Amino acid sequence: MHTQLRLVVGLGNPGAEYAETRHNAGFWFCERLARELGVNLSRESRFHGSTAHARDANMRLLTPATFMNHSGQSVQALMHFHRIAPAEMLVVHDELDLPPGQMRLKFGGGLGGHNGLKDITAHLGTQDYWRLRLGIGHPGDRSEVVNYVLKPPRKEEQGGINACLDRALLAWPELAHGEFNAAMQKINAKLTEVLPKNP
Repeated sequence: MHTQLRLVVGLGNPGAEYAETRHNAGFWFCERLARELGVNLSRESRFHGSTAHARDANMRLLTPATFMNHSGQSVQALMHFHRIAPAEMLVVHDELDLPPGQMRLKFGGGLGGHNGLKDITAHLGTQDYWRLRLGIGHPGDRSEVVNYVLKPPRKEEQGGINACLDRALLAWPELAHGEFNAAMQKINAKLTEVLPKNP
């Protein structure tokens, strides 16, 4: 089955105080993709978030403004209005179980305790959609997670995350055309495998 992506959702929290925090890695990707596609994300109240339409790629971008734990409200509103199926959506989010500098593209599967994914799945009634998991690392103690995701990454962590964003954008042509196996090969490689060796 060849599925074309029609929607990319970046997860995060709205507001300047959250803009630089680890939990907003999905927003960062969507903002960079919008620049790459030459479109502007603008607030659309009926979809409870900011959206853009890249007409050339027949692709919509969405950054929910509902706060992370209520992301599904925004996602469901846009998908229902534009008649987008779950399998035509890519959700980009921060991932505690991967270190900065690693990311994974996958279809369906578990939610890994991610509140944004949990809410989207609850609203859609399915977890059969694409996810791009951007590694942010783990604080090592479960009780520290909330505090950790709402703080900015350290400098070296930000470097790893930025490298992932760069690499995900390089895989965008494959993603946009639904060539997911090719996109996975680019995205799921460890950073050390794709960086040039020191001269």
